[in-house]
Amino acid sequence: MSKSVKVILKSNVSNLGQSGDIVNVKAGYARNFLYPQGLASAWSAGAGKQIEQLQRARRAKALASREDAVAAKAAIEGTTVTIAAKVSESGKLFGGINAAAVAAALKNAGNAVEASAITMDAIKTTGEFPAEVQLHPEISAKFTVKVVAE
Repeated sequence: MSKSVKVILKSNVSNLGQSGDIVNVKAGYARNFLYPQGLASAWSAGAGKQIEQLQRARRAKALASREDAVAAKAAIEGTTVTIAAKVSESGKLFGGINAAAVAAALKNAGNAVEASAITMDAIKTTGEFPAEVQLHPEISAKFTVKVVAE
């Protein structure tokens, strides 16, 4: 029988919650992952003030970032990002194009985004490929990645 504990998330954890949320997790997950990584703290009755402060900060940040995300979506949506890569005679890439390379290309185009926010299939050949960037929990932008021979 596994014991469940309540924790307060200090930062966003995928598939679990966002900063300031109170969630129930297994004791081992909290003890071995969340606490050492600094992602959560133990819940206690006196932690109400800490929770309120985190939630106020999250709401203020969400309003500012939502406005930025809407502006970034307008700039990114429907654009094509071109990346030059070395290819073999058959058209296959020496290596592949990853999210970090796409993020760098977007940054060169004037749109700085995190590589971890980009969702795309593995790119191993030249051509055009769809990609999506998550700018805000509610806002994402779709664009095209065009890979050409160097």
